[in-house]
Amino acid sequence: MAKTWTAFTKLSDKTAAEALGEAIEEMDPEPTGVGVFEIEDGTGTWEVGGYFLGKPNDVELALLAAAFNAVPFVISEVPDQDWVDKVRRELTPVEAGRFFVYGSHDADKIPEGSEPLLIEAAMAFGTGHHGTTLGCLRALDRLSNEGMVGQNVADIGCGTAVLGMAAARIWPNPVIVSDIDEVAVEVAEANVRANKLEGKVLCVEAAGFGHPDLAARAPFDLVFANILKQPLIDLAPDMAAHLAPGGYAILSGILIRQADEVVEAYAAQGIELTRRDEIGEWVTLTLRKPS
Repeated sequence: MAKTWTAFTKLSDKTAAEALGEAIEEMDPEPTGVGVFEIEDGTGTWEVGGYFLGKPNDVELALLAAAFNAVPFVISEVPDQDWVDKVRRELTPVEAGRFFVYGSHDADKIPEGSEPLLIEAAMAFGTGHHGTTLGCLRALDRLSNEGMVGQNVADIGCGTAVLGMAAARIWPNPVIVSDIDEVAVEVAEANVRANKLEGKVLCVEAAGFGHPDLAARAPFDLVFANILKQPLIDLAPDMAAHLAPGGYAILSGILIRQADEVVEAYAAQGIELTRRDEIGEWVTLTLRKPS
């Protein structure tokens, strides 16, 4: 079976990490992809990785690690496989309250009386299997059970749009979803069509609330933001500006140890924590802006 290779290292300086990523791109054999990202654990550690079709030169990688003051690279051989087929085999449907998130291969398993949401295996991020998405769906289900009827809902950083589609399934008015990534918006639009929710879910490309359609629809009585700790903290002032009095924010993408910092950032904007739910190492926060 054909093999691919990965090489990963860590270091504590952003500028050096970015420079190392650029240096890896010049290797021979040339990598098929390079990733540079901060590990969300509060330590300021950066991870740099390369993906190769042939075995990378371990001597060259050792020299690069030494040059950029990184730990030695970990080089791994990875079996080549059909990842979409693998995901299709391994992803089981997810139930979150009334919501049933499934792939087309499980269409015969939809429970009677549920609110089904189709997410295809090729678009598997944000399926509901991750504790963050699952937590947000459960929070939505709980608010609805408590009598809330969302009149004006937004999902910031929507990914597959599963959260926006869930709100559109149970409440009457159209929902607006946004993502900073063009491909994510295309995925969201495809999922909206697959779920026959055209006209009920509007997808826009935007950073945060930075789109005219979002500005025109504000203030919102419910906003989802399932992203990461720092973007959530940065979003807090805009969240306060775009949330209606009495409106809710459902936030996730947060590790348990990061939750207090996010809660404090939103409290500083007058948005108060009403509930905290943990799934594995992740937490979902439900907050409310006072009426």
